[in-house]
Amino acid sequence: MKLLSVIVPCYNEEENVRDFYDELFKNESFFQQKEIEVEVIYVDDGSRDKTVEEVRKLHEEDNRVHMVSFSRNFGKEAAIYAGLQKARGDLVVMMDADLQDPPSLLPDMYGYIEEGYDSVATRRVTRKGEPPVRSFFARMFYRIMNKISRTEIVDGARDYRLMTRQVVDAILSMTEYNRFTKGIFGWVGYETKWLEYENIERRKGETKWSFWKLFLYSLEGITAFSTVPLTMAALLGALFCVLAFGMIVFIIVKTLIFGDPTSGWPSLVCIIMLVSGVQLFCLGIVGQYLSKTYMEVKKRPIYLVKEDI
Repeated sequence: MKLLSVIVPCYNEEENVRDFYDELFKNESFFQQKEIEVEVIYVDDGSRDKTVEEVRKLHEEDNRVHMVSFSRNFGKEAAIYAGLQKARGDLVVMMDADLQDPPSLLPDMYGYIEEGYDSVATRRVTRKGEPPVRSFFARMFYRIMNKISRTEIVDGARDYRLMTRQVVDAILSMTEYNRFTKGIFGWVGYETKWLEYENIERRKGETKWSFWKLFLYSLEGITAFSTVPLTMAALLGALFCVLAFGMIVFIIVKTLIFGDPTSGWPSLVCIIMLVSGVQLFCLGIVGQYLSKTYMEVKKRPIYLVKEDI
């Protein structure tokens, strides 16, 4: 029999823990038909509610349920990595506890694995229920990433993905501290089948992803899989050097021909502020990459486990 590991990152999801379990095992007849054993690994990312207690109850009822609980909140990327390390399955699937990743797709996903695909990934074709501004910036992020990076990131891609052990081992071999899983999926390659479905809203609770958190996450992705911003900073510096040289020549010629009348200070202040702003912007870009390097060389653990059931 094949073993399927289901990884479920959780942060304050006490209302959804059991609902997810019940929804997953509606596929019980399919698992039996295909001779698939299932283990469910809930990864608690330092929840402040009763998520851990709910998982413990499930574990007492069904020993197929496991849990890794962090000592504090380390973020979803750390939870995904911990789940992949814990998973023992021949096949591994990652799903959100809020049921925005429908377990009903699992039979179709497994069918494509049987056809020979290395992984089966999902993407949303609509963003129904999301604020329009958030949807706009999300689409812009994917467009920018695919222009400045060699790693393809599909618009609307979810973390919901069924993978063979070979793909999982490849992902685990990337032990970087600053993780951007959507980019890592694209970087490792392998033959992937994409399944499309319409957006499904959370069954219970509220999303933990604010606009600001998503913005910071997008910066993680850009700095993790592209050095184009550094090139842009260098080009901006070169452009302003050329402009400055041109202005120097212009002022010298103008002074020789027309003399040196007194000019107003507002234009000078505006130029100084503009150049200073560009310098700080470029310095910020360099600082982002430097900070990532700083975190990598310290080699801190990606997460710390408080409890392992």
